[in-house]
Parts: sequence; C-alpha cells; structure tokens
Amino acid sequence: MNKNDWKGVFPALTTKFTEADDLDFDAMARHLEFQLEAGVHGVILLGSLGENPALDMSEKVEMVRFFADQVGGRVPVVACVAESGTRRALSFVTQAEQAGADGFMVLPPMRYASDREETLAWFRTICAHASRPVMVYNNPIAYGTDLLPEDFAELAEIESIHAIKESSSDTRRMADIRRLTGERFALFCGVDDIAFECFALGADGWVAGLVVAFPQETVRLFELCALKRWDEARSLYEWFLPLLHLDVGYKYVQQITLVEELHGVGSARVRAPRLSLNEREAREVERVYRTAMESRPKL
Repeated sequence: MNKNDWKGVFPALTTKFTEADDLDFDAMARHLEFQLEAGVHGVILLGSLGENPALDMSEKVEMVRFFADQVGGRVPVVACVAESGTRRALSFVTQAEQAGADGFMVLPPMRYASDREETLAWFRTICAHASRPVMVYNNPIAYGTDLLPEDFAELAEIESIHAIKESSSDTRRMADIRRLTGERFALFCGVDDIAFECFALGADGWVAGLVVAFPQETVRLFELCALKRWDEARSLYEWFLPLLHLDVGYKYVQQITLVEELHGVGSARVRAPRLSLNEREAREVERVYRTAMESRPKL
C-alpha cells in the first residue's frame, strides 16, 4: 500500500461463525464479494466489529491468509493488531505479513491502560517491526487510551504510519490533527454516525460499520461528499442515520450483525462472551431496520 491507497470506504468486516462456533469461510467469501461489488476501497478484518479478542492467534492468521487470497489484490487488505502484549503483537505482525496482509490497523495495548510514554513506545515498536504501512486506531471511549492531536504530531516522524482512524467521537479532533500535522496523515472517520461531519471537515475515508449490510449507500455517501454535493449527501445521510446510530453502544457488534441477518447478507451469530441481543433489544433493531427499508432511497 502507498499513501494514495488510504482513501474511501474501508468496511470493518464482521467475522462469520458456523453453528458449531467455527469460522465460516464460505459465508465470509460471499459477504466479501457483496462488499467488493459495491465498490468499497479496502477491507479491514479482525477489528472490534470482527470480534478480534474472541479469536485465537491461529484463527487470526488463517483469516488474513483467506482474505488475501480471496481479494487477490483487488483492494488493500488491512489486518487489525489488537493484542495485550508487545511480543504477541509483533508475532502476529510477522505472521500476518507472511499470510498476505497489505497493511495494519494498530490499537493501543489491550487490557493495560498505558500512559502516554508507553502508548507512543508501543506504536513505535510495532511500526519498526512491520514492513507494511500502519493506520493508528484511536478509540478512547472503547479502550481507555487516548491519543491526542499533539501525540499524532509526535508520531508523524514515523514514516510507516500513513493513516489515523479517529474514533473519539469529537469531530474537533479532525481539525486539530490537520492543524498540527497538515496533510501528513490520511484521516478516517471511525464512528458511523458522525461520518458526514467528518467529511465536511476534510476526512479522507471512513472505516465503516453499517456498510456490512449497506455498502452501496455507504460508498455513495462518500462519493457525494468527495464531490462536495452536500445537499444530496445530507439527504442520504439523514435517511441512513438511524441505522448508523447502531454503530455505537456496548452491543454494537450484536446490533450490526443482526442488521446483516435481517438484510439477508450475514448471520447474527457472535462468539462468547458476547451473547445475542435479548428480545427487547432485538425488537428495537428490527424496528430501526424496517423503518429504514420503508423509505430506502433509490441511488
């Protein structure tokens, strides 16, 4: 990947499971083609939506190899690094590169609330080890570690960091990172229900969640914003917004996988310790989905 590849819609793909709780590669192959046919610009696997912590190392490497083979160079394949220890993270990076990953999306250390010095050291160490480019994933709400715009200014010296997935939900961060680093990084929106706002502030791309069920609408929204056709983009966004709200909250994985199932493009199965939504929660997701489908715009 080069810096020009970090642009557009990169789905955060869900991990599909069989009834026996094994990886369902047939379902994932079908879903991948559904995304590629809609024109997505890259794919991200093993992210938060992909239930990374619930997978063992061999499954993660197998996933990278599978997607690299299936994609066949049509778009970049970005693997998420979400480990609790540095040695484990470096081992995964080595194996994922051998399996065909084009780049990495790197989270801060899992299960350890690192301070600023430790966090920056973590990213420096992984980037020094990796021979593929890196997107830094900042999500203080979910993971408790916050990379401030000033931290990204310091990380700008690391040449292999090409992009930032900013998921603090504070759109002011986009402007502050640009103010401090200029065009050094490709900036990606990481929270679905602030995508329009992020594009208005100059975001280059979108690591999207509801794209797994609605790739055409997601790609079209990005295209309209890139063309600065703001009225059309806002109209599509306002229709999409109730669905995009499902990308937040403690059970966003279950909510999004249920939307995939309702839409006929996936399964609501998740892996323990996650459990399926209870009846009340599922009814609310179904209501949001049905309402959206009743007024789904023609693209």
